[in-house]
Amino acid sequence: MTAKQIASAPPPARRPAREALLEAAARRFYAHGLTGTGIDTITAEAGVAKKSLYNNFASKADLVTAYLYARHEEWLGLYRARLERAATPKDRVLAVFDAYADHADLAYEHGFRGCGLLNAAAELPAGDPGRAVVRRHKEEVEALLAGHLAEFLPDPAKQAAPLAQHLAFLLEGAMVRAGLEGDDRCVLEARGIAATLIGAP
Repeated sequence: MTAKQIASAPPPARRPAREALLEAAARRFYAHGLTGTGIDTITAEAGVAKKSLYNNFASKADLVTAYLYARHEEWLGLYRARLERAATPKDRVLAVFDAYADHADLAYEHGFRGCGLLNAAAELPAGDPGRAVVRRHKEEVEALLAGHLAEFLPDPAKQAAPLAQHLAFLLEGAMVRAGLEGDDRCVLEARGIAATLIGAP
């Protein structure tokens, strides 16, 4: 490309303000918590004016809720990628654990601090809409487990839901410990326990 072509080339497209704000919020909220992160910090990191934030989100609470939805979608993306490689129903159960391990292995600025949804829920008061988002995520994970278990258990109507709850509790406990230890080791150990419980190789 010549100097003349470079000079006449259009400037690179800027990301929409909403996308930039959500990405900045995701980094800051996860690293420093909801209450530890102010609006000014988010707008500065996103490179947008404070007015842009309020043009896209009604309030900080609205931004928090959007962040929680985005984190849920991020996990679903990891889960779907694992699911594509799962050959059997038992592999599909373990894909849920693998997706959580993958989430733990993402490049976090200050290291892995546990489940971002549970961390956020711990800061939110009872009745906050954000807590409902977190609860729905956890319920969806348990439902996914139940659906995969129903594919191979001899009496799925009676066995799938209780075992899915058992595995979900195992997974949540592992995530809490993994957050304290800062890596995916506990999640991988929980995966091994789950594999034994369902008779997977």
